[in-house]
Order: sequence, then C-alpha cells, then structure tokens
Amino acid sequence: MDGPPGAPRWAAAPRLAEAAVALLCRLGALLGALAGLICFVLVCASVAWRYFLGQPQPWIDHIAAWLVVGLTMFAAAETQRRGEHIGVEVLTARLTGARRRAARMFGAAAVALTALILLLEGLDTVAFSRMIGIATDVRGVPIWWVHTLIPIGAALLLLAALAQIVVLACGLEPRGPEQKIDHGVPGGRVE
Repeated sequence: MDGPPGAPRWAAAPRLAEAAVALLCRLGALLGALAGLICFVLVCASVAWRYFLGQPQPWIDHIAAWLVVGLTMFAAAETQRRGEHIGVEVLTARLTGARRRAARMFGAAAVALTALILLLEGLDTVAFSRMIGIATDVRGVPIWWVHTLIPIGAALLLLAALAQIVVLACGLEPRGPEQKIDHGVPGGRVE
C-alpha cells in the first residue's frame, strides 16, 4: 500500500489504520441500517395488530426502543468518519491549511473525549445492570444485553475519531466515503 504518487512511505501506516477503522464503521452502519429496517417493520406490524386486529403487542414497543438505541450507537461512528456530525460550517468552511486541520483535530478530539466518556459510563452501566440482574418485560431478556449496545457504539465512535486525529496529525486529509483518491492533492496532504 504505497499510496498516491508523491506520498511519503510513512503515510501508508495511518492510511491502513484508517481503512481498517472505516471497515468497522461501515459494518456498524450496516448493523444500524438493519436495526432501523427491523424497527420499521415491527412498528408497522404493531400498528396493524393494534388498530386493525384490536390486539396490541406491547413487546414490540420495547424491542423497537432497543433497535433505536442500536441504530443510533452503530451509525454514530460512520457519521463521524464521513464528517457528517454537526459542525459550525459557517466558520470552518472559511478556514484553510493549518487552521482547518487544527479545527478538524479539535473537533475529532472533542468527539473522541465524548466517546471515551460514553464508553466508560456504558461499561459501568452494563456492569451495574448485570450485578443487580434486571430483566426486561420481554421474555426476561437481561437488560445488560441492551445496555451493551452503548459501549460497543461508543468504542466504534472512539476508533473513528482517533483514526481521524492520527491522519490529521500526519498532515493527511481523512478520507470520507467518496474520497477513494486524494483528488489531485500531492500525497493527500492538507494544504
């Protein structure tokens, strides 16, 4: 993996790490999309049972809520990787060169810190819910199974932000979904 012509040899290592994280993020996004699709189908079925058959199915509401948590947690990393998280574009769009890179590194660091806190708190939540043995109303499914979605998604988000920080620190531009090549910028460097 030599990279584009003119790219320094050391640029291959951060790009390889970035590609591995991108693969994990895309897998998370796929799982999130699947969770969203299943949630949609279940909510449609719930509406049909409730209003057309007169037989409400309360278990569907619980599972739909779990799926929304899964969708959110799994999709957050891919959203970060694509650079689609909320940003103050009216300010950052005017920045160039080192200032733009510094702003992007600051944003990725803020996301990484938030993801780290979410990861640690999520692990504590899982441990606590396992310790007290809480089960859901749906066939006694342990609630820690659902809570596990939080640290998994937070870990993915942390990896995505850290990969961006490493790439930016190396003077390279993070690759989003459409950036398979560096669009003519020598070595993929931020100018």
